[in-house]
Amino acid sequence: MKNLLLTIFTFSSILLYAQNQRFSYEYKFVSDSINKDKSQTELMHLDISKKGSKFYSRDKAVADSIMKEIDKKSNPDFSGIKFGQVQSIVEKSYPDYKIIFFNSVDMDNYKVSDERKIDWKILAEKEKFAEFNTQKATTNFAGRKWTAWFTTDIPFQDGPYKFHGLPGLIAKIEDNSKSHSFILKGVKNLKADEIWISENDRERYDPLINLSYDKYNKQVIDHRNNPTKGMKQLMARGGTVKFTDQNGKELDTNKMMRDQEKRAKENNAKDNNLLELDILQ
Repeated sequence: MKNLLLTIFTFSSILLYAQNQRFSYEYKFVSDSINKDKSQTELMHLDISKKGSKFYSRDKAVADSIMKEIDKKSNPDFSGIKFGQVQSIVEKSYPDYKIIFFNSVDMDNYKVSDERKIDWKILAEKEKFAEFNTQKATTNFAGRKWTAWFTTDIPFQDGPYKFHGLPGLIAKIEDNSKSHSFILKGVKNLKADEIWISENDRERYDPLINLSYDKYNKQVIDHRNNPTKGMKQLMARGGTVKFTDQNGKELDTNKMMRDQEKRAKENNAKDNNLLELDILQ
C-alpha cells in the first residue's frame, strides 16, 4: 500500500465530471487500541453513478470475481486468493442519501438500514490537498469525533464509508484518536457499462437478512460473545459440521469447536477498536 500513487485529475478535468466516477481511498486503521503502532491499510473504492454510490474494498471485489470463476470448475481451489481485510459494503442512494450497510456476521449475511443523521460543523479553516482546495469540518459519529476536509472542486456531497452531507466530496477524514482515516488517492472515469451493481441484486447462496441498525449491533455483540453460535444452531437443526485435517482425517467436532471459540474470543479481544466504536459501548 505504500506505493499507492496519487492520480487525481487536474482542475480542468473536474469541470467535466460525469456521474460515473471512481474515487479511491487509502483506509488506514488500527484494530487493537493497545498496539496503536500496528496499523493496517486497505484500498477502498467509492463508485458514484446517477443512482448513488457504493463503497467497498478493492481486494474483496477482485476476490469475489476470482471465486465466481473458480467456482465453475469441478475441483475449485480457493487457496492463494487475497480476500481483503474489509468485508463490509456501504451503498447510498441519491438524492436522499439513504444508507444501506451490507456485512456478514457468523453464518448470516445482513442488509442493514442506517438512518442516523450526520451533523457537520463547517469551519473557516482551509488547506490545499493535491490540486484541490479543501475546507475543514467536524462531526461526532459512531462513538468517534471526526475531522474532515471536503472540496467543492468535486461536485458530489459524498465521501468514504457512510460519510456524506458536506458541500463537496470528502478528500480526507480522520478520527481524533488517529486510528481510523480515509485519504483520497485517485480518481477514475468509469464506462457506462461499469456502473456499480447493488449487493441487493447480486447472486448469493444465502438470502440477505434485513435488520435495523440497532438490531444488527445486537447480532454483532452476540457473535462476539458466542462465536460458534451459528454452527451450534446448524447442528441443533440436524445439520452436520465436520472438521478434517490436511490428510482428510476427521477430527473431534466438539474439541475443534471449543478451540475455534477460544481463538475467536482471543481475536475479538485484539479487535477492540472498531470504526463504529459505540457498538462495543
